[in-house]
Amino acid sequence: MQDALPRAHFALGDVLRRMQGTALEALGFGPQECPYQIIASGPHWCLRDYGSHAASPSLLIVAAPIKRPYVWDLAPSVSAIRHCLGEGLHVYLLEWVPDSSRTEDNGLDAHADAIAECANISGTRGGRKPFLIGHSLGGTLAAIFAALAPASIQGLVILEAPLCFVPATSMFRDALVALSPSELSDAEPFPGSLLSYMAMLASPDTFIWSRLRDAFLSGSDSDALEIQARVERWILDEVSLPGKLVHQILQWLYRENRFCRGNLPIHETFVGPSNLTVPTLAVVNLADDVAPLASLKPCFEAMPVMDVRIIEYPGEIGVGLQHLGVLIGRQAHAKVWPEIMAWIKKHN
Repeated sequence: MQDALPRAHFALGDVLRRMQGTALEALGFGPQECPYQIIASGPHWCLRDYGSHAASPSLLIVAAPIKRPYVWDLAPSVSAIRHCLGEGLHVYLLEWVPDSSRTEDNGLDAHADAIAECANISGTRGGRKPFLIGHSLGGTLAAIFAALAPASIQGLVILEAPLCFVPATSMFRDALVALSPSELSDAEPFPGSLLSYMAMLASPDTFIWSRLRDAFLSGSDSDALEIQARVERWILDEVSLPGKLVHQILQWLYRENRFCRGNLPIHETFVGPSNLTVPTLAVVNLADDVAPLASLKPCFEAMPVMDVRIIEYPGEIGVGLQHLGVLIGRQAHAKVWPEIMAWIKKHN
């Protein structure tokens, strides 16, 4: 597939899709983010500080490197960041800067280093170790770091994030592995539109048909239609990913299932579920094919700690893409996020 669809073609696709997103934003469907400051940065990341009282518990969001992190703060009525600030947490967000370099060594090791630095900064400023939270691939990266350095955080929250990639546990996993070449070059950045194209081929129901059904079922709900328009703007906001990171995710995680097997190498240390020794909470969207319960439960069963909890969220109409439901769903904000906040406060 990689030979038939050269990356340069999709790099242009990134530009065209961002132009479409800009047009949607001009119509009033752009993100409505709350204020923040950039307090630290590295070669491929920056740390946002949304503030709060100095004595508040610290929450470090590990954004997914796919697209932009404002999906956490899409609009005031469905903003996970505002929800956390309203509960008195001191919120930080680790944002990944798109990799335009063809040579930068920016794989899982570098991403773990960035999380470590941001966890240290947020812990130092807050006076205590932070809680770590991530959605989708951001949750996977957060879990990998938590297994590498559990003593640096108070607890881990992962939202719709796959950790186990055993064949036949997820149709999306199986199709994505079948589509991606086993020897994927990591010498160049990987266009976001190419990854989106692969995801659509792997699960057209998730990324095409279910979105159309959701729009149809929300036809009389103006608030839901507005959320969906903002989601479409976010979907079009493509960014390139480091080629090395994409290679390692597809090969080491999706194809070889190294994390769940306990042999994922991070700086020459092998990590897996047996290294996850912090209190852990996960939210699974039962309507999401990207990160089903089977992509998480085996890892949780292999963890050595008893303080592990899974919240099963049924999904809902009006979110556009079910994989985003826990972040932007109105029912999720009414029912799931209060449980997340209660769990964090209990373990503070």
